[in-house]
Amino acid sequence: MTKIKITQVKSVIDRSERQKRTMEALGLKKMNATVEVEATPQILGMVTKVNHLVKVEEVA
Repeated sequence: MTKIKITQVKSVIDRSERQKRTMEALGLKKMNATVEVEATPQILGMVTKVNHLVKVEEVA
């Protein structure tokens, strides 16, 4: 599996509870926090739901 690096670039203030929980499930709790995860279908689905709050990069 490929790995992706997810960085939070926008705040979750004034976002729906579902989006807040999705960000927390991805491991992102603060601004500019970065996590490196496997690109599974479940993770990619979560990223799609909050793509306006994060920046995604593929790790070689």
